[in-house]
Amino acid sequence: MSPLLRERLALLATPANRSLLSDCQHGIEKESLRISADGTLAQTPHPQALGSALTHPRITTDYSEALLELITPVSKGIEELFGQLDEIHRFTYGELGDERLWTESMPCRLPATDEAIPIAWYGTSNVGTLKYVYRRGLAVRYGKAMQCIAGIHYNFSLPPQLWQVMQAKEGDTRSAQDYQSERYFALIRNFRRYAWLLMYLFGASPAVCASFLQGRDHRLQPLGEHSLYLPWATSLRMSDLGYNNNAQSGLNVCYNSLDNYINSMLDAISLPYAPYEALGTHDANGEWQQLNTNLLQIENEFYSPIRPKRVANSGEKPVHALRERGVEYIEVRCLDIDPFVPLGIEPATARFLDSFLLFCAINDSPELSDSECEQAAGNFSLAVKRGREPGLMLSDNGSERSLVSWGESLLDGISACAELLDQSQGGSAFLESVAVQRAKLKDASLTPSAKVLAAIAEHGDSFFRFALAQSEEHSQNFRARPLDSDAQERMATEATASLAEQAAIEAADDVDFDTFVDRYLSQQA
Repeated sequence: MSPLLRERLALLATPANRSLLSDCQHGIEKESLRISADGTLAQTPHPQALGSALTHPRITTDYSEALLELITPVSKGIEELFGQLDEIHRFTYGELGDERLWTESMPCRLPATDEAIPIAWYGTSNVGTLKYVYRRGLAVRYGKAMQCIAGIHYNFSLPPQLWQVMQAKEGDTRSAQDYQSERYFALIRNFRRYAWLLMYLFGASPAVCASFLQGRDHRLQPLGEHSLYLPWATSLRMSDLGYNNNAQSGLNVCYNSLDNYINSMLDAISLPYAPYEALGTHDANGEWQQLNTNLLQIENEFYSPIRPKRVANSGEKPVHALRERGVEYIEVRCLDIDPFVPLGIEPATARFLDSFLLFCAINDSPELSDSECEQAAGNFSLAVKRGREPGLMLSDNGSERSLVSWGESLLDGISACAELLDQSQGGSAFLESVAVQRAKLKDASLTPSAKVLAAIAEHGDSFFRFALAQSEEHSQNFRARPLDSDAQERMATEATASLAEQAAIEAADDVDFDTFVDRYLSQQA
């Protein structure tokens, strides 16, 4: 443990500062494909009883009309967070009819052609049309199948008062906003250094349905008649088969400061890219098919395991919100859905993530050189494709180090952070969550990816049959626990209000769509 980490742990361990840790804030965004009873992608519109996908604060869609995204309100307590996520699931299942939610990150049995995968629709307003055109752009750039991959995003922030305590101790004279942003970028740099550990511990997509890769080159091995896998993989979702693409492979986004990050993103948003220029912004019928022909249409198109975030105002670009008001929280985007738990994530995982992210925030975090960025990316790639391979070696500052021994060393520092969190909230749940992860390092068969492969074997080496059985099991779990009448009425009222809000937005538009797009994209200037 470094002297700086010890010093910061001691600072936060004082009774006054320790109590601040109970004010950490959390949020979960969980994506799930809607499927029919036979496991095929739902072709039905977003259920009207769930409200407007444009304006509902808790129930929306991601890429496809069939890709639901369930969003918790911001919560301080883990139990409250999961109670909210459970309530949203129970309401959603109550309005799905005979459909289910697919419980895997890698897609269900997709249609034979991309054209049959429906893009999410958000109504006729300018902002709704912009969301739709952006998704059309993703389709023409990367294909629709990749956009049907689902995951869990974990949002986390430390209380501003805690950052202020650390700033005062260090005698830092910057504004509170600038200091907080810098410290979040230090967290992000450490996250990039150590995210391989999360993939080993929580990766749950070592196999895919062969239909997902039809017509694509790959190096996966056959598993049964209709599945593909890599024997030691943890998360094919986070490999170059999932959220990755050749166009972005050369994109060098810098995380050494907020200014560098913003400049990197603005460069990517404004950099012309010849293959997209050849496509044009409009199709043969004169309809919009992408927002622009640059490397990225908007910054959200950049695929990253973690993002700095700031709540944006209506119509405001995320990068503009960051530039004006600094980093407010971070979004962890590399978590697979855990198919063995109904909510796709369990409280013990969230508690470990809190401990891991606190460790990243207060540990030493020098700026990343280009070579260190390459090393971090290489370690991450090894963990997602070969993470459970016995004796796997990673690169630590140019020296080889085994994944297991390095992971155990990191868990020592993470345990110290978990102990602080337990002291702030009472009990021992955070330290217990670290102990669960330590056991996975000692025995790879305890990892979700190993358990998925074992379960697939029990279903005749069929990824599809295993995933469909899990989807049915979780469907029954939620349907057996309908909401009470008060909660049902409250959530139904919220859905109805969102539909009215969408209608009001559509009625208030006072410029044509072309003008709206020009104004929106000009925020990067």
